[in-house]
Amino acid sequence: MRAWRIPGLVGVLLLAACSTGTSTAPSPSPSPPSAVASSPAGGALPTPAHVVVAVFENKDAGQVQGAAPFLDSLAAQGAAVTDAHGETHPSEPNYLALFSGSTQGVTSDACPVSFDGDNLAAQLRAAGKSFAGYSESLPSAGYTGCSAGDYARKHAPWVDFPALPASVNQPLSAMPSAPADLPTVAFVVPNLCDDMHDCSVETGDTWARQHLGPYVAWATTRDSLLIVTFDEDVGTAANHIATVVVGAGVRPGSTDGGRVDHYSLLRTIEDMYGLPPLAHAAEASPLEGIWG
Repeated sequence: MRAWRIPGLVGVLLLAACSTGTSTAPSPSPSPPSAVASSPAGGALPTPAHVVVAVFENKDAGQVQGAAPFLDSLAAQGAAVTDAHGETHPSEPNYLALFSGSTQGVTSDACPVSFDGDNLAAQLRAAGKSFAGYSESLPSAGYTGCSAGDYARKHAPWVDFPALPASVNQPLSAMPSAPADLPTVAFVVPNLCDDMHDCSVETGDTWARQHLGPYVAWATTRDSLLIVTFDEDVGTAANHIATVVVGAGVRPGSTDGGRVDHYSLLRTIEDMYGLPPLAHAAEASPLEGIWG
């Protein structure tokens, strides 16, 4: 399957995939690492003022490239990650991997599930940084229900860690209009239509242009990044997903051709802020070769 190979891409990650499920989650068990450990990137990585991670659903890289003009334009501006993969199928464990460094033993889209372990939001808050997850169609801040219209809790992993304050769980409408007011790290999750799960690539691309375009234009000159990724592909063993990075500190026209997964993305964010890598993120390599 093809991934973006258009020169330039500074910080967009697209997470794609999601299937429904209501069974009870199994007891947490480790997920197999999919990247080889390496030394921290150290000074090679920037320390952005803000990082926004946008996650889309259930498309393989070849379905997105050439069919999403806005996302293609981001790939032309920043850094393309041409060998990016989800951990597993279906959706929920991939989101947990990106947020906590582990699938937490989840093998379905079960809801509700609850975990006591560490996670990116808790790490950032302990280090004096901030985090928020913004979910489209979330009915109200702090809502813990499994679904509401086109909102799905299985795509909002911060809700599964009850030690976090309810304030980290926000509707998309609460996302600051002034990018400078964003938290240090923000996850942005479209609803089941706009994330391309239930609707087309074109629908998701239009949503991305409307909701992420202004931030990208601001971020490139304001020491900030956008990462767009997908949770999974359409269900293949390869699980090949589109991922791009756009913003300040990314070398325009660069390409990261090494194998990358959600643990790698988490490790990259943790290394940027001097946080200890969580679980399988400790065995993963951060993004390299796109900074400069």
